[in-house]
Amino acid sequence: MGSMAKHLIVVITIIIALNFTFLEGLPINSSNSESGRFLAETNNSSESSRYLDDTVRVDPLDSFKKYRGGYDITNKHYWSSTAFTGIYGYSIAVVWLLCGLGYGGFLIVRRCCWRGRKIKKRAPYCHNNCYLQPLLLSVLFTLLAIVGVGIVLGGDAKFRSRAKTVIDIIIDTADEASDTIYNTTGAMKEMSITLGDVNGNPEATRFLSSTSQRLDAQAANIARQASKNRRLIDKGLKIVYIITTVTVSLTLVSVIALLALGILKFQRTVQVLIALCWIFTVLCFLFFGVYFFLQNFSEDTCTALESFQQDPYNNSLSSILPCDELLSAKSVLNDVSAGIYNLVNEVNNNISTSYGNIVQICNPFSPPPLHEYQPWSCPSNSIKIGDIPRVLRLLACPDTEGETCNGGILVPASEYNRAEAYTTSIQKLLDVYPGMESLVECETVETAFSEILEKQCSPLKRYARMVWAALLFLSVVMVGLVLVWTIGSHHHQNHHSFSGSVKPHSTTTPNMLESGTADHAKQSSDV
Repeated sequence: MGSMAKHLIVVITIIIALNFTFLEGLPINSSNSESGRFLAETNNSSESSRYLDDTVRVDPLDSFKKYRGGYDITNKHYWSSTAFTGIYGYSIAVVWLLCGLGYGGFLIVRRCCWRGRKIKKRAPYCHNNCYLQPLLLSVLFTLLAIVGVGIVLGGDAKFRSRAKTVIDIIIDTADEASDTIYNTTGAMKEMSITLGDVNGNPEATRFLSSTSQRLDAQAANIARQASKNRRLIDKGLKIVYIITTVTVSLTLVSVIALLALGILKFQRTVQVLIALCWIFTVLCFLFFGVYFFLQNFSEDTCTALESFQQDPYNNSLSSILPCDELLSAKSVLNDVSAGIYNLVNEVNNNISTSYGNIVQICNPFSPPPLHEYQPWSCPSNSIKIGDIPRVLRLLACPDTEGETCNGGILVPASEYNRAEAYTTSIQKLLDVYPGMESLVECETVETAFSEILEKQCSPLKRYARMVWAALLFLSVVMVGLVLVWTIGSHHHQNHHSFSGSVKPHSTTTPNMLESGTADHAKQSSDV
């Protein structure tokens, strides 16, 4: 390149070195200095918007007063009030359990009191229908129970899959936000080190260092909350799924075994199976309450996501995705974008004034007032800020390397190193700018939540409703089945000896009497 190009590079270098003092003082001299410390002095005391209509519920942990804190998965009172919505299933389960204990106690007392006695009761005359009808009812209830079990197992598997997908999207978004902050702090730390190495503005160096530390603390907090919530929710869903699957599967085995052994009249085994089915009925009612609660939680989550779409900065999801705490960084980003835009324009104006439009530095930001980051809009013949050190190394040398410069123009080493360090630092800041802008604007979060609302929420609520409805159906069927077999077993005991010996009454006595009467009449007629 000719001498003009060499002088051009020198001019560019000096101008950038001289004007970068504007960027050094930018965060400190911002018109909104408090917003420059956007993560150090966040307003944690601000109230999030609460969508109370769906979350005002009785809280058993607060003397059964109404919970009015909105959707907040970090609040134990939210969990207790939401879990309490399944009280119908819990209550029925307790009542049915008490009935079973009462009936079991009655049988134990009865057996103890009449132990060793042999009491025979004459069975009343009974058609075959009185045995056939209970059997048909047992078969019908067994078939219905099998259908109910199938629906529960299928719906539960789909519900868990959808719930896990939703949780993964939310927590992964939080992790992505944390990673973005870490990337930003990495760039800020490198800028701080670079400014220190070239004797830059000490105030700017301190600001970058302290702000990066506070950013790291915020990122660590987001990552910690995300990990904690993922672990707890995954564990809860897994426990509920496993217990439900095992319980319902054992219920299926028990009802089939009860029908088979009942037909074969294994009375003692039938009584044990009746007790097991009674217990499984209690558990089915209990799980009905649990899944009713999970449906309400799913609806609360989807409502919170909808409210997030409307106002991401003042929302009940801020405990894991603190967009409201990052809002104050928006003004800082605006200051940075405006500062870089003005700096590049000033450099380009100086180049044009001195040398004409030979070459221009790429301005990655659009004109005011938006100052949008648009690096792709630069002219093809412009030089990117990140490429300036490479071009500088090709055409110039610091004066400390005069003997090995190989024809390059010599410039003061301090200015050379400062220009190289500053342009590299600016480029690193520009590299993380899109991610930080997306985080501050909550664009990534909104995109993830839009996916949940469009693809996951409706199936999640539908499968939760399917599971609790199927569990309620199965519970009612089990009540009918247990009652049928209990009555049949009780009927069998009442018409047989307690000692287990069965001696049916002879049905030949009436025939013998009729035969004797006929013989007596015949003898009389012969006489």
